[in-house]
Amino acid sequence: MPDISSKARYIMIGGFLGAGKTTAVLAIAEQLRARGFRVGLITNDQSHGLVDTTMLAAHGFDVEEITGGCFCCKFNSLVDASKRLSAQTRPDVFLAEPVGSCTDLKATVDYPLRRIYGNDFAVAPLSVMVDPTRAARILGLSEGSSFSKKVIYIYRKQLEEAEIIVVNKIDLLPQDKVDELLFALRREYPQASVLAVSAKKGSGVFSWLEAIESGVARTDGAMSVDYETYAEGEALLGWTNAAAAVDADDEFDGNALLLDIGQRLHQLIAADGCEIAHLKLALSPGEGNDLAVANLVGTGGTVEFSHKLESPLTDGELLINLRAEADPDQLRQRVFEVISIPTIAGVRLKMLHLESFRPGKPTPTHRLAGV
Repeated sequence: MPDISSKARYIMIGGFLGAGKTTAVLAIAEQLRARGFRVGLITNDQSHGLVDTTMLAAHGFDVEEITGGCFCCKFNSLVDASKRLSAQTRPDVFLAEPVGSCTDLKATVDYPLRRIYGNDFAVAPLSVMVDPTRAARILGLSEGSSFSKKVIYIYRKQLEEAEIIVVNKIDLLPQDKVDELLFALRREYPQASVLAVSAKKGSGVFSWLEAIESGVARTDGAMSVDYETYAEGEALLGWTNAAAAVDADDEFDGNALLLDIGQRLHQLIAADGCEIAHLKLALSPGEGNDLAVANLVGTGGTVEFSHKLESPLTDGELLINLRAEADPDQLRQRVFEVISIPTIAGVRLKMLHLESFRPGKPTPTHRLAGV
């Protein structure tokens, strides 16, 4: 890793909803911390109550959360978050994870950071992660449910501006399918280096980090983006965030509860014929830093754990982040139906927060053609 004592390294990891960005951010952060670097993390979402922030903080990292819009539209908030982290821990490296439905990050985040705050940050090449199953479907390599054309427009624009494309979760596919996907991505997006990793298992992460540190980020040429199509694509996605208190008279298996809730939501939304972009659930006990996190990517997928609770619990808090190509009021109703069940396996649930919405039209603070 080069000498970054004079400037903090700014590493942005983009990619569509469900690509596994948060697990990847955590994997890179832990590698950097093991080398003795101070690391600050910045998460981003259209609203608050993020599973991502909870998970990263549970691993002992300083995390700032930017809500109410993507980095491009909340650029000043992004800089302010960096300053707060600098005041607290003086990070050598900032790892920033933008909203999964956001694109045009080079022109609206990377270039403005370089031009306005070039004395403070050394900006790394932009990494864009993909879930291999979803990428294979969108590239026409396999069949299965996917999104409508305007949502896919955003997905492909993310790949078009990437300097490093990272195929995540390669442990889920046979090697010949991984090789086929890597070949297709290199053919269609020759401007990017294409790597394969399993962030969950840690394989390939070291090589990816080396590519970030040795790569030279592009400094001119903003890609063409139809902001009307971009806005319409985002507006097709419904977002629902919820929080609920859970408690029981006796100790219970929190992992089983989280799986049960995730499967109930999956069944309801699948029955509605909606395509799930990403369903994230987290359960934390009332005391301590233990945490369970479960994910579902795609309506045809299954609920899987990225972290499990080590011990039973008697009370705690449940977070749900659901994004799907669906009416947000419909998603809200489905979450409400599940959380309103008086008890699940003897565990009581009480709704603390529930909201649903569609993202507004992206309006970048800055948009530059280069530096």
